Amino acid sequence: MAELSSNLLFAAFILYLVSTFVFAGSIKGKADTRNYKGWAKAGITVTIIGFVAQVGYFITRWIAAGHAPVSNLFEFTTFFGMMLVGAFIIIYFIYKTAILGVFTMPIALLIIAYASMFPRDISPLVPSLKSHWLQIHVTTAAAGEAILAISFAAGMIYLLKFIDQTKASKRTFWLETILFFLISTVGFVAVTTGFSLADYKADYTWVNKDGAEETASYTMPALFGPHEAKLTAGEGMEPLIEMPAFINAKKFNTVIWSLIGGFVLYGILRLILRKRVGAALQPLVKSVNLDLLDEVGYRSILIGFPVFTLGALIFAMIWAQIAWSRFWGWDPKEVWALITWLFYAAFLHLRFSRGWHGEKSAWLAVVGFAIIMFNLIVVNLVIAGLHSYA
Repeated sequence: MAELSSNLLFAAFILYLVSTFVFAGSIKGKADTRNYKGWAKAGITVTIIGFVAQVGYFITRWIAAGHAPVSNLFEFTTFFGMMLVGAFIIIYFIYKTAILGVFTMPIALLIIAYASMFPRDISPLVPSLKSHWLQIHVTTAAAGEAILAISFAAGMIYLLKFIDQTKASKRTFWLETILFFLISTVGFVAVTTGFSLADYKADYTWVNKDGAEETASYTMPALFGPHEAKLTAGEGMEPLIEMPAFINAKKFNTVIWSLIGGFVLYGILRLILRKRVGAALQPLVKSVNLDLLDEVGYRSILIGFPVFTLGALIFAMIWAQIAWSRFWGWDPKEVWALITWLFYAAFLHLRFSRGWHGEKSAWLAVVGFAIIMFNLIVVNLVIAGLHSYA
């Protein structure tokens, strides 16, 4: 069953990749309405087949594990990617805009590829996760974040079309920075795969925040090492910098290597394209309707915000009371869930009361997704807390 589950996820990934190119074909056929509709119809059909395959992965893994497969970073992130595709399918049938698929599907692919770099073994639940609130809280929170992420795709398309790429400016700089971080996800996959193929491994003993000695196994050279680290196995290097005990040094080291990989890939792209990445992408969006994209981004947040509120805050607080005998404890994950909620609440307030439409709204949607990804990557990987099992 576990092998079938993996095969279904791989099939979904390939189908999402194919659908990206098919949706891109609709841009070329934009001048011919019939041709455009044919490409768009083919794209959404392949996307739906891929989504069905990923739902099959989710169900078969649930059967194999005996619990909802959202208990670790691999499972949660793949589920997040699946919900992103599901949200896109729904919004596609509302607005019938194929260009959204050209940008949404690569984001889903990056998320699934990112997830695949983490351990995929099925393991028993830790005691705090043995509750029906696991599937209630986590799945609802992920669904809310996925719907909110659609606004990011719409916002990126809006900014690529709206911003003048003929000259350097603050707006082109920040847009390019966002694209760099997306490229860094590919860098993470490349670096992780490279060191895995090289069979790199080094074990260190270190002292945790409670003063106890632990062992950490590194699969990448330790640019940043654990607190009071000592190399005990392997031919690894001594850490260049030791991190304080409250920081997960191994995962922080992974983040840094991902950024290094991102810089290398971004540099290669700039050499090949001989222009900013944003400028290279701009021709893809030259015929989009900015008002429609603004509407898509706004509606995505309007729908995703209450779902996120329900899953990430209300259900989370109920489960926290049951598991830890308190509704709120200022754990890093809880704090960033609240920050995310406050940000999108501010977005809706500015939209309703200040009339922040168009470019301002698009930038806010992009920043909101950056907060979601910070929560997913940095808070999960680097900052130790009650949610560190994720």
